[in-house]
Amino acid sequence: MTRRLIIEADGGSRGNPGPAGYGAVVRDADTGQVLAEVAEAIGRATNNVAEYSGLIAGLRAAERMSERPADTSVEARMDSKLVVEQMSGRWKIKHPDMIPLAREARELASRLGSLRYTWVPRAQNAHADRLANEAMDAAAKGGTWRSSSGDVDEPDPEPEPARKPAAWSAPTSAPTTTLLLRHGETPLSGERRFAGTGDFPLTDTGMAQAKAAAYALTGRGIDAIVTSPLSRCQDTASEIATAVGAMTRVEEGFRETDFGEWEGYTFAEVQERWPAEMKSWLADPSVAPPGGESFADTARRVTTARDKLLVRYRHQTVLVVSHVSPIKMLLRDALLAPMAALYRMHLDVASLSAIDWYDDGPAVVRSFNDTHHLR
Repeated sequence: MTRRLIIEADGGSRGNPGPAGYGAVVRDADTGQVLAEVAEAIGRATNNVAEYSGLIAGLRAAERMSERPADTSVEARMDSKLVVEQMSGRWKIKHPDMIPLAREARELASRLGSLRYTWVPRAQNAHADRLANEAMDAAAKGGTWRSSSGDVDEPDPEPEPARKPAAWSAPTSAPTTTLLLRHGETPLSGERRFAGTGDFPLTDTGMAQAKAAAYALTGRGIDAIVTSPLSRCQDTASEIATAVGAMTRVEEGFRETDFGEWEGYTFAEVQERWPAEMKSWLADPSVAPPGGESFADTARRVTTARDKLLVRYRHQTVLVVSHVSPIKMLLRDALLAPMAALYRMHLDVASLSAIDWYDDGPAVVRSFNDTHHLR
């Protein structure tokens, strides 16, 4: 029997671009019962990116609510005329930020039995709009959104005791595992200098570290390798690809943060030359280095790259060869930690971390900054 669900999704940006967030609700189409609520702040983004993010979150939640997604009929209701028309195929998608999001939404939709999009006036999308604003408000206070009505999920036949943290609950499916490898040593990393989008090569030590990582990863069942486009990552990935026999794919979203005018300087040198800018950068993730990119912007593209990976390599083991900032972003997201947690993590060159991502929502950090293979 076909199950019918309704998704109500919305997103917003306070500045366009500015601090942004999304909200989505999944309802039973026959009873109107709320089955799931999801919301999240996504850093600095445009309204359209936030709206697409809300749709993607709603589609993921609808899939989780369905024992047989292929037998599920879904209606997605949004007050964004742009998203509805583009996803319905009536308007062409031209903006580069929208193309990967639309592709991801279509991949999620392909798992469902049927999906149609309906435009609704904003007043009829108030629930999702409220969730998006709650997520942005929580982020502005340094917190994380939590449903005011508690966890909303499939109803249980009997009341259950207090829930354990989600990561401790029994997983409902096989995970998608990401092994996160920071590239080997470069001339700048050896001197602890800001190294962003500059294409710095591996040192001889860095190449030896890549070979050591390749040896350690042999037998880990790696199905695919995804790498930053920068050569220090691609060269590291090439060593592992040869050792494990996996194909390598370049993903722009996993490149390092652009540190602008700070590129090549040490932390102490930046503090001396740009004291006010450094203070603002440390206090606010939406602040970018002069001529560079903010951590909020980095988080947005890393989240998009991660979601694309989880769709493409579902239930597989993927090695991600990247940099300090993107790897920290993935770990922060898995731990549901605030952006300030980025400053409390240390990642050595050629270190390994691992995260299991489950279809029903939780993520589990399995290891962090493992360097045993370098000894």
